Amino acid sequence: MKILSTDDRPHPGTEGTDTVMALPPATATETSEAASATLGEQLLLLSLDDESGTAAEPAKVAPAVAAAALVELALARRIDVTDDMVTVVDATPLGEPALDAALDAVVGRQEPGGTKDWIHRLRTDAVARARASLIAKGLVREEKKKVLGLFPVRRYPEADGSVEAAVRQRLDAVVLSGAAPDERTASLVALLHGAKLHRLAFADADARRVEAAMESVSQDRWSAAAVRHVVKAAEDALTAIIAVVVTTTVVTS
Repeated sequence: MKILSTDDRPHPGTEGTDTVMALPPATATETSEAASATLGEQLLLLSLDDESGTAAEPAKVAPAVAAAALVELALARRIDVTDDMVTVVDATPLGEPALDAALDAVVGRQEPGGTKDWIHRLRTDAVARARASLIAKGLVREEKKKVLGLFPVRRYPEADGSVEAAVRQRLDAVVLSGAAPDERTASLVALLHGAKLHRLAFADADARRVEAAMESVSQDRWSAAAVRHVVKAAEDALTAIIAVVVTTTVVTS
């Protein structure tokens, strides 16, 4: 029995032969649960330990969350990137405080900045706003403690695991099972890949396989060219930033 892809067409006169059209891969679409969280919030959820609330890889997660804000604005057709310069195409607020704050920052700057520049500018506030939003949405809770009875620390353990579970299921479907991503899932994969945060989502999977699959998703034609261009610019900027983070960590350790 011959298996054809969906792009193949039977030759004239072969319509009656024993031929089956292969089904296209299933599409991993963001669920309503996951859609309630921005891409930056999804990244932050992946980085927080469910029980202790401690954050993994904070030096990498911070720029990734900032880059995610730019990607969200691009997906909403609020910004574009031309020659690596971020420009506003629509200043209409989105109704999501963290994203509107990022949009206001870009709108309010007199001269356009590059993607890497904006990731640096947004990183601290982006994480704080994403964290506050997760608390407001009831996905994590804030716990205040003191280390050695002296030093105050804050932890953010899980309060509702439904969103993170939906995100992980979607990532598993795309990266491990080869499902076709929607544009938000592909954007999340590209952000994780650019920030070298593969293990946040796939701690137990083969690292080489995961990285290869993420690279493939990042390079694929999963959305409009304009959106892919912004995501690629953010991914490249993240890669450059993370390279500095890793080098600094090695030198100072």
